[in-house]
Amino acid sequence: MNFHRYHALGNDYLVIEPADHPEPFAAHEIVRICHRHLGVGSDGILWGPLPPAAVEASAAETGDFGLRIFNPDGSEAEKSGNGLRIFCRYLFDTGRVMAEAPFRVATAGGVVTATVHTGGDEVTVEMGRASFSSRDIPVAGPEREVLEEPIEVGGRRLTMSAATLGNPHCVIDWPEAGEAEARAYGPLIERDSRFPNRTNVQFLRVLDRDRIAIHIWERGAGYTLASGSSSCAAAAVAHRLGRVGPRVTVEMPGGTIAIAIGENARLTMRGSVTAVARGAIQPEMFSFRLPKP
Repeated sequence: MNFHRYHALGNDYLVIEPADHPEPFAAHEIVRICHRHLGVGSDGILWGPLPPAAVEASAAETGDFGLRIFNPDGSEAEKSGNGLRIFCRYLFDTGRVMAEAPFRVATAGGVVTATVHTGGDEVTVEMGRASFSSRDIPVAGPEREVLEEPIEVGGRRLTMSAATLGNPHCVIDWPEAGEAEARAYGPLIERDSRFPNRTNVQFLRVLDRDRIAIHIWERGAGYTLASGSSSCAAAAVAHRLGRVGPRVTVEMPGGTIAIAIGENARLTMRGSVTAVARGAIQPEMFSFRLPKP
């Protein structure tokens, strides 16, 4: 089974084509492939290109390519900004798209329009409209915009806002939070009962009108150096609360992403992609069993 490995600001994915794995991955296959010691190691698997209708029936007329995204815990993600940029770079590298020519990718979280820029090392993705509606995200409780609500986790009272771009996000306003806090509180918030589909978590610090910084706990993946959809969600929340303008640089441990916020909270993301390696996964990887202690 062939794979191509890329990273987007330290967030790494494997692209595996349906020709090499015709059926959707089983959870145990995903966990083994993504394992840092027993497998190839990655923050997820990008399975494509697929026919758009294979991802979502309504995308058949609006998408050029289909993509399914799998988390390292075996679950499936609706959308990933970094994963999308990597997949688009792969389409460029394999000659399926041209530089500066927009095309559309269907995901379980909706159809996005993307452009690979000359040279291939940067990709722009129109990520769609952010919604703060509890029904859309979803968040338990009465229908409302989920903005600056209290949440108590791990014995600490915090302030959260929530958003969706096709996948759920919870933005925690905690300027002092760093990696340690993200690792400690992220998994608790991810699985909080308010979020029936679990949630991605961003710990937000607003630096000025044009810059924010976030630490990220990614649903199904854990602490992550960078995330495109998390950058979009955090920027959208900060803008909705009037704390930043329409163009925001998002700083993360892995690097920066540029976010533009248009009318009706429509978001465009531009960031880098780096090719790392390509290779073949050997069948015996799946049969290896750790000895019992």
